[in-house]
Parts: sequence; structure tokens; C-alpha cells
Amino acid sequence: MAQRKTTLDKDTTTPSTTQPGDGPADTTDPTERASSVTPQPGPEALKVGTVNAVQPVPQDEKPARDSKKDRTEKYEAVKPDGTKVTVTHNIDTGETSVSA
Repeated sequence: MAQRKTTLDKDTTTPSTTQPGDGPADTTDPTERASSVTPQPGPEALKVGTVNAVQPVPQDEKPARDSKKDRTEKYEAVKPDGTKVTVTHNIDTGETSVSA
């Protein structure tokens, strides 16, 4: 089964680009956010009977954080080939890294 993709569209004069079953502000992109706007339907949108009435909203900037206070755990593990590695897991961010 093909992966459905719905994204937000800035053009409020054309028909909606959402997939069947999706709402007007739906998106399959987890980083997109929407805001309702007043549409200005063009002839094609009037003919089809649907118009885009949402606009993508810019991403919020991530606040600066003090990574010195992060809680981490380190432990040794063995890879399938027998190599010993160190696994470092940041409990606060979820980031995990492996080093030899």
C-alpha cells in the first residue's frame, strides 16, 4: 500500500491538496502546524467545491537549554560481532550514541 502524504499549502485560491479522509489542517509531516485563514477561492476551487483555508505556520525556535544539567547513563554492551562498545543515553533528550 502506498504511503499517503498530506502537506499544507499556502495557496488559498486553489482546491485543497488534502487526501480523502483528511481534514483541512491535516498533515502527515509532524513538523508542520496550521492556522486558519480566509480563503479566496479561484475558478478551479469553485468548480471542484473545495478550497484550501489553512496556511502553514513558521516553526518555533527551540529555546536554548543548558546541556550541562542533562542526566546521562553510560554502560558497556557487546555488539553481535563480539566488539565491546560504550552506549551513552541522554535521559532528558532521548539521544543515544555508541562509541568504541
